[in-house]
Amino acid sequence: MKDNFLKQHVITGGNGLKLYVEESGPPVGPAILFIHGFSQSRVVWYKQLYSSLAQSFRIVTLDLRGHGLSEKPPEREHYTNGKWWADDIAAIIRDLRLEKTVLVGVSYGGYIICDYLRHYGEENLAGLNFVGAATKMGTPEAFTMVGQEFQALFPGFFSNDIGTGVEALSQLIRLCTCREMRSEDFYTSLGFNCAVPPFVRKNMFTRKLDNDDVLARLKLPLLVTHGLEDKIILPNAAEHHLKIAPGALPNFYQQTGHLPFFENPNRFNLGLAAFARKAQGWNGPVNF
Repeated sequence: MKDNFLKQHVITGGNGLKLYVEESGPPVGPAILFIHGFSQSRVVWYKQLYSSLAQSFRIVTLDLRGHGLSEKPPEREHYTNGKWWADDIAAIIRDLRLEKTVLVGVSYGGYIICDYLRHYGEENLAGLNFVGAATKMGTPEAFTMVGQEFQALFPGFFSNDIGTGVEALSQLIRLCTCREMRSEDFYTSLGFNCAVPPFVRKNMFTRKLDNDDVLARLKLPLLVTHGLEDKIILPNAAEHHLKIAPGALPNFYQQTGHLPFFENPNRFNLGLAAFARKAQGWNGPVNF
């Protein structure tokens, strides 16, 4: 995949916020929209954006509000208003005219997918893929699904002291994978984590959410992907999603942490392609 194949967009999302979006693959046809997690960026999906997935699907990634090259307004409501999060995803689907869209959300991306479903329903979607995803926040049950080592880093995430923040984010990155990252991947990740202001991280975690009602009435196919060594969002979150969402499909990875799409991209991409093909009702082959 060559860099000149990449298309760049600025999309106006909820409450007028500008979002940075990239895509690869065919200009029309079935789409996969990837939603990154807390304090990350679209860059986490580079093993999907620049992969053979783009031979068959429109691959779309974004920087969430407050992240990457998207706008980072200071007001708290930009990160606590579920309708605005939903509007962000709806604007991308609408403005890019995405077809038969499969939403893939890692970690915090699970909340955003649920925000979208709550406010826009399932009509413009073909399927969902939760990847180490969370759907509950701010309740005693929610904390049972979040790793203790991750929770211990919260004060550092929210600190305005640069050294404290960098140390907490460095520990977060190390927690994300079962195997140690290459140094270039580690420092790339640290860079885009540090680009997120502390007020964004803090405000994102002031929400109180329970999306069981959304998942219980889900009619779309849902693939639940989770690393069994995940120390960020524990595997019991995946077990809960499989229990609550009708017809959800399990996709567990052994010896894998919070980022299966990064640690085992070949398996992830092949599995996602097969799932998306079925969800989107394809009759022809997927090109790999």
